[in-house]
Amino acid sequence: MAEFDELQTRLGYRFRDPDLLRLALTHPSVAHELGSSVQTNQRLEFLGDAVLQLVLTRALYDRFPRFGEGPLTKARARLVNRRSLADRARALGLGEFLILSRGEEMHGGRERPSALADAFEAVLGAVLLDGGFDAASECINREFHQSLKELTVAPIIENPKGELQEYLQATSPEAPQYEVVSATGPDHDRVFECTVHYGGVELARGIGKSKKAAESEAAWIALRRLRDAAKTMRPESGDAAV
Repeated sequence: MAEFDELQTRLGYRFRDPDLLRLALTHPSVAHELGSSVQTNQRLEFLGDAVLQLVLTRALYDRFPRFGEGPLTKARARLVNRRSLADRARALGLGEFLILSRGEEMHGGRERPSALADAFEAVLGAVLLDGGFDAASECINREFHQSLKELTVAPIIENPKGELQEYLQATSPEAPQYEVVSATGPDHDRVFECTVHYGGVELARGIGKSKKAAESEAAWIALRRLRDAAKTMRPESGDAAV
């Protein structure tokens, strides 16, 4: 299927049954427009979510032998949150290949984080069906290699909002402010995007299935950025003033 050759190259996997890839890219809005008999990517998304969770669970289990169930669960959630999956989809350029209804196309469906995240999972489900577990596992480990590597040095934060506030209030009594900037998707599958501001400056944005989850992700990203910036500004021991 020549129309998806570029996507398969980016993915690093060549489908034996290209119709599975087409199905993985078919948004549910197509069924709403053309009729319920039209197959969409929802079943493949369900399958892809399961294999993604399993492969990353094993990767985290091997990488962090001293972590208990709680930290491992939090680390996995950080890897598979909607923002992370949407970012993976954007890196692959999935948006340009999505098969959408006219209405969804007109309303920015190609850039909608929930549509991108769902399609990414559906593509993984399609790889599983087409090439088996090993093929899906290789694809997932390749896509998440850098994120897994970064997790080896990233702290597992139990309460990101509380830690961010404590970090900021070490120098000022002002508290960070959170704001929901968008809520998309149907009522049963809402996706929230939230910003966190401090001193009138936006520190980060987060996405989640609830306002609380979006705020927590925004806080975690902001805290990571602030700590990374502090590390780069910290003088080397040999550079201390005399």
